[in-house]
Amino acid sequence: MTLSVAEEKRILLDILEIKKDVLKMIFQAQSGHPGGSLSCANIIYLLYNNIMKINREDPQWNKRDIFILSKGHAAPALYAVLSKLGFIKREKLFTLRQFGSDLQGHPVKNPKLGIEISTGSLGMGLSIGVGCALAAKLDNNDRMIYVLLGDGELNEGSIWEAVMAGNHYKLDNLIAIIDRNGIQNDGSTEEIMALEPLAEKWKAFGWEVIETDGSNLREIIQGFERCKNILGRPKVIISYLIKGAEVSFMQHTQKYHGRAPNEEEFTLALKELENIEKNIKRGIIYND
Repeated sequence: MTLSVAEEKRILLDILEIKKDVLKMIFQAQSGHPGGSLSCANIIYLLYNNIMKINREDPQWNKRDIFILSKGHAAPALYAVLSKLGFIKREKLFTLRQFGSDLQGHPVKNPKLGIEISTGSLGMGLSIGVGCALAAKLDNNDRMIYVLLGDGELNEGSIWEAVMAGNHYKLDNLIAIIDRNGIQNDGSTEEIMALEPLAEKWKAFGWEVIETDGSNLREIIQGFERCKNILGRPKVIISYLIKGAEVSFMQHTQKYHGRAPNEEEFTLALKELENIEKNIKRGIIYND
């Protein structure tokens, strides 16, 4: 699949709207994780709009592909995308983290809203994905299972047990995506628990490894298309992304991993996103 300039422009504008909603949700709640939600918003958007089989009229369609947000703290990005699809009413977005809301700080399973799995305890999502992929094989269901992991999450030993199991069972219907933004709650991933050489680690476990520039829409889509043509083994896309993408003072820092912006920061962040939006409408194309 190749994107025309007009399609790329539309997608970029949609993603900016999602990022604005992410910031509004977290600002209103005064709680949440803006950095990691902004980094992966484009991946989640492209999965639901360009890659996965879904039914916009029926979030519980039995032939749908499954998405698992293992890095559950990025829930605002997932909710904003599901709202764009019509699964979640937009006004509900701004009940984030409120008592009694369906939209908590980490996803709580709610099939009617398109939320497949409760996540947030890091290290669990890929194991759930392995189970879903095995079940699909047993049911002769040709659905694909997509699991989005944080790179800091790879510190968890349970991830590597699931990686081993995925190869053992030849789960070619399982695709892991790593948000490789290089920063976790307490600092750089390489300072906290070095991951490199990351690609070689996954290859050693028998996975097909694809590396992409996560800020380049065409490259992301091409990476997913390559995955679908690889049989007999699970696949992982290491997507190099930017923590706090598009908001200058949130980028490349752990400060906003789990900290909501104050009013001044929120206003400035929205202004930056709106300036990017204006440039795109003028015909200046950004890669994210």
